[in-house]
Amino acid sequence: MNYSIVKEFMILGLTQKSELQGILFIIFLFIYLVAFVGNMLIVIAIIYNTALHTPMYILLLALAVMDIICTTSIIPKMLGTMLTSEKLISYGGCMTQLFFFTWSLGAEMVLFTTMAYDRYVAICFPLRYSTIMNHYSCVALLSIVMGIAVTNSWVHTGLILRLTFCGPNIIDHFFCEIPPLLALSCSPVRVNEVMVYVADITLAVGDFTLTCISYGFIIAAILRIRTTEGKKAFSTCSSHLIVVSLYYSPVIYTYIRPASSYTFERDKVVAALYTLVTPTLNPIVYSFRNKEMQAGIRKAFAFVKG
Repeated sequence: MNYSIVKEFMILGLTQKSELQGILFIIFLFIYLVAFVGNMLIVIAIIYNTALHTPMYILLLALAVMDIICTTSIIPKMLGTMLTSEKLISYGGCMTQLFFFTWSLGAEMVLFTTMAYDRYVAICFPLRYSTIMNHYSCVALLSIVMGIAVTNSWVHTGLILRLTFCGPNIIDHFFCEIPPLLALSCSPVRVNEVMVYVADITLAVGDFTLTCISYGFIIAAILRIRTTEGKKAFSTCSSHLIVVSLYYSPVIYTYIRPASSYTFERDKVVAALYTLVTPTLNPIVYSFRNKEMQAGIRKAFAFVKG
């Protein structure tokens, strides 16, 4: 049930300095286009190429879709507030943005762990890979990922909907995220904070730990392979770990603290890492360096032209 008195929120954005608005608009429009086009290329390439209908690429397809949802739920609205003096977002629009962002955030965290497990099985148990990671297990894993993500999003959005917002209505952020909304609540937020903390420990810390363990086994197996392919695989795993760390670390930092300790000027910069930077890097690190994906993109374009 919606107890809110506030019918719309004002989003302050990244900065109040008018001289920086034009520069930031160009930067974030570029970031959005790179992220959107890059992830759409992955989606199209995997859908149109049956050779890429394997668990590894299906998981990459899911990651690309989540990246598109994440950036599209945030950046277009942010760009609109930069272009005009209209910085308002309706209460319903804010809750919708919160739901889709929280959904994509939760899905990506569990997806990174699932992808690490897939690579672990492929490298450490190559002869049993097709048996362990068949299409049925891939569908099951994806169903679990989406089930966890949607449940997590419904819980947090539902708890926010129960809060009363009686003013002020100014969100000191560039989108509707849980921490700035909790700071505006006129009603107690203890339950919200506990659930955010639980989700952060289980989804962020838990998944990050499992991902690191998987990559630990992978790197140990690769180091035993003293070949050029082994070195390339080690380089790939290292870049994956860097991107994963860049994603999990700011998420853990943001959500593990009580609402009273938020410092929004710094937190906005931190939030940009997992909402804007990582979705842009994912296609480059996970897909575009892959020869099969490069061939798939070329084949997809040839299909479209034909």
